[in-house]
Amino acid sequence: MPADTAIGPAPAKPRCAESGSGLAVPPLSVYVHLPWCMRKCPYCDFNSHAVGGAMPEEDYVRVLLADLQQELDRAADRHIETVFFGGGTPTLFSAASIGRVLAAIDRHSSLDGMEITLEANPGTVERGRFADYAGVGVNRVSLGAQSFSPTRLAALGRIHSVDEIWRALDDLDLAGIENFNIDLMFGLPGQDPDEAVADVTEALRARPTHVSHYQLTIEPNTLFNRYPPSLPDEDLLAEIELATAVQLSAAGYARYEVSAWAAPGARCRHNENYWRYGDYLGIGAGAHGKLTDVDLDRIERRWKRRHPTEYMTTRRDRMAGRQVVSGSDRSFEFLLNALRLTDGFTASEFTARTGLAMTVLQPHLERARADGLLESPGAGRWRASTRGLRFLNDLQARFLPETDHD
Repeated sequence: MPADTAIGPAPAKPRCAESGSGLAVPPLSVYVHLPWCMRKCPYCDFNSHAVGGAMPEEDYVRVLLADLQQELDRAADRHIETVFFGGGTPTLFSAASIGRVLAAIDRHSSLDGMEITLEANPGTVERGRFADYAGVGVNRVSLGAQSFSPTRLAALGRIHSVDEIWRALDDLDLAGIENFNIDLMFGLPGQDPDEAVADVTEALRARPTHVSHYQLTIEPNTLFNRYPPSLPDEDLLAEIELATAVQLSAAGYARYEVSAWAAPGARCRHNENYWRYGDYLGIGAGAHGKLTDVDLDRIERRWKRRHPTEYMTTRRDRMAGRQVVSGSDRSFEFLLNALRLTDGFTASEFTARTGLAMTVLQPHLERARADGLLESPGAGRWRASTRGLRFLNDLQARFLPETDHD
């Protein structure tokens, strides 16, 4: 599924005094879900659907634009900071379709200065297409390479070849898109540390501004869950993580999130907004959104109907559900994301995003620090320790609502 030091133009001025709580207006992003792909990968648990014939691009975009307008109306006068086209495989859609969505967003918030990311699969990008996408406003691409080993690509069920990765990278260069991410997975079936290091070496040859380097995990409702492959053991995974971290650091990339490495000034602003518990509008089949209303001291999550056919045919009510986020859930959701960041969070950030006093966390924070999972370097900041990042799931679970932490 699925990452800059600044988050674009300043968000609306916080109205804490009006709301009677510490809740402030966070930055706002837009996520656009394009759900089709050529073939479902055996490890993928995203809401993606293999194209079984002609893709209903025109019909989907028409409904997508209506969905977008409805969400923009909810956002009122708030400025949009970033846009992310994810999937599925967004590059199955034409640049003209992507441009129609961006034109609608531009009418609400100028695209100037906005980070606009398009996920891309090397096996679905024709020569010259990146120039077309750049022409309609895309200024950042996330390329799903996953591996530079033909053997490992086959084991992952990927449809592209290593040559196609390099052709896509060449096309990015020709299109003048300098800000791009390379997705790499590690812990692949049969992979050893030398192969994982070789993948990073190849990726760095392309001089990306950003590298997403994340471990393959077996998720429910996937082919790999039904027929589990043989994966590296914990000792090999630790060796891979250490060796590749040394590589990326030596090449000038800084790890700012558990699986994200960026050149100076090239953090993914969109993903960072998620991790800092910002707001986002979710557009498309199965897309989730989160919106803060400071005046009502309210955070609401909404999600759309998951299957593309149902999403497109139920035009009057594309919503599948909504939920007002309670205080305890706000706290957990914030930490679930913020603890992924290597610089963690401050007390003031926690209060601004959740409206809660830091005292609700203090006993659990102190306990996690005593166990070596958290550290507090000063100025009210908390972050996962090296051990905490290694055992991040265990650390996050300590903050589940009503969990016994003894």
